[in-house]
Amino acid sequence: MNRKERLMATLRGEPVDRPAVNFYEIGGFDVDPTDPDEFNIYNSPSWAPLLQLAEDHTDLIRMRPPVLTPTSDNPRDEFFSRETTLENGSRFVRTTLKIAGREMTSLTRRDPDIDTIWTVEHLLKNIDDLKAFLKLPDEVFDYTADITGLREAEDQVGDRGIVMVDFPDPLCEAAELFSMADYTITAMMEESLFRRLLDKFAGPLWRRTEQVAAEFPGRLWRIYGPEYACPP
Repeated sequence: MNRKERLMATLRGEPVDRPAVNFYEIGGFDVDPTDPDEFNIYNSPSWAPLLQLAEDHTDLIRMRPPVLTPTSDNPRDEFFSRETTLENGSRFVRTTLKIAGREMTSLTRRDPDIDTIWTVEHLLKNIDDLKAFLKLPDEVFDYTADITGLREAEDQVGDRGIVMVDFPDPLCEAAELFSMADYTITAMMEESLFRRLLDKFAGPLWRRTEQVAAEFPGRLWRIYGPEYACPP
């Protein structure tokens, strides 16, 4: 069996020549060890043996999201703005939302020596922020999905593995607007408002899911976000 055949048989519950072995993010993420960007941790020589081991010997599952493009009538730029700055070697991205007479901001930080984006300030900080956010036009969340990158990844991996569609669910989109403390309390105590927020995200996500499933059928999906409803 080649690696693609082994993975597909595993997913279908069929017999295999040996158990499939996958390093998940190592071999799964889209990385370029030759990119000299200071925020690319994978260009460190220390990564090379592990990356090569995954490429040469594991059953590869490439995790790839479709590329999203705002629809022609998406008014997102009327409400959201973004500013990127560098400070003490870290990259900060501040997002500002202006809606219903309110101005809300979020801030993320990325450090050059770790492949993590830290949210140091969340967009929604209280119930009034949530109520204002819900006033955004539904069209703000409308995007079309381009699966060109998924097909290219599939061609690149060949018979060494498969491509997995990487996709959020409505709970992920909603919960990440809050700090973890505010999210859990809001979801528990403001059930009606939080359900409206989930519905705000669910319709556009469902349409994109249908589009990608129709254009790229029969592939493995990773849908992330349900973990926000699990016990800590």
